[in-house]
Amino acid sequence: MADIAFGFQAAPASDVHKSDQALYREVMDDCALCHRLGYDAAWLLEHHFSDYYPTPSPLLFMAHIAAAFPELSLGTSVLVLPWYHPVRLAEEIAMLNSMTKGTLHLGIGRGTAKMEYDAYNVDMNEARARFAECYRIMEKGLSGETFTHDGRFWKIDKPIRLRPEAVDKKINFYGAIGSPASAEVMGELGIAPICLATFPDKLLARILERWRAKAGARAQDAILPISVKMFIGDTDEEARALGRQFYPPYFELQCNHYESDANPWADIPEYQDFSRMFANLRKLTDPGELGPFLDSNLVGSVETICRRIDQLVALGFNYFMVSCATPGTPITLRQRMMTRFAEEICPRYSSAMRKKRAA
Repeated sequence: MADIAFGFQAAPASDVHKSDQALYREVMDDCALCHRLGYDAAWLLEHHFSDYYPTPSPLLFMAHIAAAFPELSLGTSVLVLPWYHPVRLAEEIAMLNSMTKGTLHLGIGRGTAKMEYDAYNVDMNEARARFAECYRIMEKGLSGETFTHDGRFWKIDKPIRLRPEAVDKKINFYGAIGSPASAEVMGELGIAPICLATFPDKLLARILERWRAKAGARAQDAILPISVKMFIGDTDEEARALGRQFYPPYFELQCNHYESDANPWADIPEYQDFSRMFANLRKLTDPGELGPFLDSNLVGSVETICRRIDQLVALGFNYFMVSCATPGTPITLRQRMMTRFAEEICPRYSSAMRKKRAA
């Protein structure tokens, strides 16, 4: 089996009894632990204006993390490109890259929450086109070359060159995938996909197949990350009981953030896939409806989790972004699970984690 890498989701897990500042301090505690355990990278989300993992500036948080843990690689899952000016974003990425020792793994996407689009006064009907144009401008800027741009949304008439240059250390980009059509867009842009384990395996296989068809030679040796939720226990039932306890509030926050009950994407052609995907989101707030979700993620005993990892590796994924920072989950519990995952599971797949364990 090919060597697998493991990162972790560094997310402020909302708790009504804690301030945002306390939640951010817990994220730093998670980073300290996972760095000691040998996880490859801390991956941060971007969400605005709600209790659903409030991280409005992941790049700013990454700079803070890098100052404390210089060797830890960093990732985003994801930066929502249509909300940014591409030149400013490219500058901040270049600056972060020059200030860090670890690798930057930057997941990028077009976002799903209409209320966030409305707050930024961006039309969701333009999301895919804005995403592609923003990435192309960033690509030019991060090349280190002088460039101009004449596009639909942005025009740069006078030649400019970004400072600092971002060419000394490679930046890995990944595109968030919500459908096979998105996979083709990412393939054409030359960006590796980043997927969710919640998707059915047949859909994941189709996504990777269509991405490879468009990416061509660029698909060779690509890092292919998948985001997975994790609850580990001595038995499957112990772990699944934790899932049934902590996932319903998580899905409640998700429903509220995305306004899924109102189906805000009904009249937005580019988001019809999301309209269908989110149609049944509310039922996942019922613990009795969580069976398929628990099955598709890493919820169970050590052996059950390993079987699921094997299935996802067989599909082609080689980087696992693991999350148990679920709203309401006590930090002591999640850190105990991240420790157990690192010590009992990761060394079976990762040479780096085996070396860390031996040391």
